[in-house]
Amino acid sequence: MHEADVMLVRDAIDAGRLLAAVASAEAGANVLFLGTTRGLTDGVATRSLDYEAHEPMAMASLRRLRDEAIARFELTACAIVHRLGAVPVGQASVGLATSAPHRRAAFAAAEWLMERIKQEVPIWKCEEGADGAREWQHPGGMPATSTRAPESAS
Repeated sequence: MHEADVMLVRDAIDAGRLLAAVASAEAGANVLFLGTTRGLTDGVATRSLDYEAHEPMAMASLRRLRDEAIARFELTACAIVHRLGAVPVGQASVGLATSAPHRRAAFAAAEWLMERIKQEVPIWKCEEGADGAREWQHPGGMPATSTRAPESAS
């Protein structure tokens, strides 16, 4: 497995590169998942998401999860990319690709990985609403904090 199969990036995620990273003649299934910034969450408009990470710990966690997924689901390959910084509505903030001899393992691994990434990896997400309110979401169900943008003087 190459270290480039797990990356933190500050630019757009290249879905084609993710799929190419897991391509193999032994794979009968290739699954690509992209988690994108949605414009509306629970009735609240979102302007963008902003991600921060403890990068050395996040990379170590992502590598560990990749390796565990390969072993647990008997994958041919696995690649994970998470974006840091501002991610506008419609763009991908996380992408992963899995390949396996059969589709069931590739799909199960992708779902398992996303749940583990959200719970275990030290990457924090701040949702910025259309009104300027910002709310930090923490992995593992840690409490979120909210801040409101200063009122502009008229």
